[in-house]
Amino acid sequence: MEVEKFYYDNKIVKNFLYATLIWGIVGMSVGLLLAFMFLFPNLTDGISWLSFGRLRPLHTNAVIFAFVGNAIFAGVYYSLQRLLKARMWSDFLSKVNFWGWQLIIVAAAITLPLGYTSSKEYAELEWPIDIAIALIWVAFGVNMIGTILKRRQRHLYVAIWFYLATFVTVAVLHIVNSIELPVSFMKSYSAYAGVQDALVQWWYGHNAVAFFLTTPFLGLMYYFVPKAANRPVYSYKLSIVHFWSLIFIYIWAGPHHLLYTALPDWAQSLGVAFSVMLIAPSWGGMINGLLTLRGAWDKVRTSPVLKFMVVAITGYGMATFEGPMLSLKNVNAIAHFTDWIVAHVHVGALAWNGFLTFGMVYWLVPKLFKTTLWSTKLANAHFWIGTLGIIMYALPMYVAGFVQAFMWKQFNPDGTLTYGNFLETVTEIMPMYWMRAIGGTLFILGMIMLLYNIVATIRQGSNVTDELAEAAPLQKVTKHRTGKEGYHTWLERRPVKLTIYATIAILIGGIVQIIPSLMVDDYVPKISSVKPYTPLELEGRDIYIREGCNNCHSQMVRPFRSEVERYGEYSKSGEYVYDHPFLWGSKRTGPDLFRVGGKYSDNWHFNHFYDPQTTSSGSIMPSYKWLIKNELDKSLTEKKMEAMVTLGVPYTEEDIERAQEWMNEQGNTIEQNLFSDPDFAKTYEADKKYAQDNGEAFIEMKNREVVALIAYLQRLGTDIKVKTNDEITNN
Repeated sequence: MEVEKFYYDNKIVKNFLYATLIWGIVGMSVGLLLAFMFLFPNLTDGISWLSFGRLRPLHTNAVIFAFVGNAIFAGVYYSLQRLLKARMWSDFLSKVNFWGWQLIIVAAAITLPLGYTSSKEYAELEWPIDIAIALIWVAFGVNMIGTILKRRQRHLYVAIWFYLATFVTVAVLHIVNSIELPVSFMKSYSAYAGVQDALVQWWYGHNAVAFFLTTPFLGLMYYFVPKAANRPVYSYKLSIVHFWSLIFIYIWAGPHHLLYTALPDWAQSLGVAFSVMLIAPSWGGMINGLLTLRGAWDKVRTSPVLKFMVVAITGYGMATFEGPMLSLKNVNAIAHFTDWIVAHVHVGALAWNGFLTFGMVYWLVPKLFKTTLWSTKLANAHFWIGTLGIIMYALPMYVAGFVQAFMWKQFNPDGTLTYGNFLETVTEIMPMYWMRAIGGTLFILGMIMLLYNIVATIRQGSNVTDELAEAAPLQKVTKHRTGKEGYHTWLERRPVKLTIYATIAILIGGIVQIIPSLMVDDYVPKISSVKPYTPLELEGRDIYIREGCNNCHSQMVRPFRSEVERYGEYSKSGEYVYDHPFLWGSKRTGPDLFRVGGKYSDNWHFNHFYDPQTTSSGSIMPSYKWLIKNELDKSLTEKKMEAMVTLGVPYTEEDIERAQEWMNEQGNTIEQNLFSDPDFAKTYEADKKYAQDNGEAFIEMKNREVVALIAYLQRLGTDIKVKTNDEITNN
């Protein structure tokens, strides 16, 4: 049979590997900075673009899309060419994929610290960048599918099944969740509101973890673990069951992020049921990965590559056992909003994604540069330091989560909360935050060791951009199954049909969950007393989003005795109908804010933003002095209200016409309330005189950003009137 010669494109793999290492250190360094901000709240005092609320989404996006994303592309571009015995279909699309992805990362690194955010977790980037992501992702998918169609290997190996499912599902998730209405070049509102927005977001959020952080890495596991161990995959049949059951079940599990919230009970229960089922395919994949190493355990002891991969697969197993457990309602009632979730997420991110990436890099670089690893001892040292870093990060966060949960829920014999002051729980877990910071430092130290080792390896190797290969061309065979051919074996040589079936599998769960929430009118019962935000409150809400306040504060009071006692009446779904986007949050570093309206005076809020420690002793909230200095931009207010009307918010034409006047009236009221504090009045007048004496422009207090934010906070939770016990008794 005639053999064809061709060249693998190694340059694209190398480029993605370089980007993986660089962005990995950058993203994790931002995470370490955030960890130290818990210990030193004013570490970046007065620098708005270095505040916690703005940097936290930068950290998550950098680690997920820059570090892990580039690692996925590196592994896929390397393995796909060799599994298909073909060069990538288009060198041009490969370059578009690489440079486009890096530009997206740079855009995120610029816009997120500047406060341009949609606030939706793992999907914070604004609409122009969302469009760019979709286009670059399609370029990647077209290149992959084109390569599959021109392959020289008949059957598609299991890794490629996972790559195809990843491409299709991430495209669907990203597009559906990113439907938004632009107001300006870098401002938009989610097309969904309140409960619907929460369901769509966590359908995306959970499955972004599933189909960006899990399925592509399972594909990489199925390729690189057998290669590194020089062993075949343990079970072909198990890989088939693993793939189809995983992609079908995973897509249903998103609502387990919203247990005990205002989401309808049927959706919550559906999420719980499928989350529990998810443990079977997840552990099937873990077992298949670990048993692939049967007979190779002696090699594991000496090979840093296999050490990293074993811990990665074990971390995957731990995270995918814990996930279904956390979806049980009685466990979720304890864990949700606590640092337990932070520990859970980082076991997956650091062990599964991080260590599998490290193992892949240590295996790939010597192959790409035709050399040996510069220092096996240094790689082994990296393994042990990284493992210690994970343990020192995760264990304290588990302890912190348990402490938070039990302190939040503890009552005195007389029925009052034992720890009525939220800050008591914060103070109690500060030692855990210290240990977390030390663990993170160790993990980054390991990454620096990796970078040094890889650079030294590259320097001693040779730069082979195009690697010569040869294979027989693909021979035509019948489209029908042969007598002895199994159905799945036949399907593996039908890539289009395989992709269609995978798409159907992932769409079923999405359709069942999402369509009813968007199409059924009584999905969210209406509450007549709930009104749209005033123009000033709307502007204040946008500032709340810009500053990332939802990263530390929830806006969802669950129907627990402890939460109702601490925060007020539990949240109703109808109270969120005008919230584009929803702001329920996923972590309580500070208390819930949904019923904060009217709880404190305007002066208290003003002082709290200026210096949180003066109003809340022991607070780890940073100051927001720029809110007090900045003038409120009112130029887009009418456009924002018009966008809200398009989305179904019932502003009238008169409301929009008198928006500026309306903002002045409400701003005047808050300004007068602030003047009730003699110290404020004295400082304000002194600042005014200083500006006049020096010929500087002076901004009236009613026109400053802090007033709009105060207006928004004072509105929260006040749309419904809850009867007190005395009122109920009198009636």
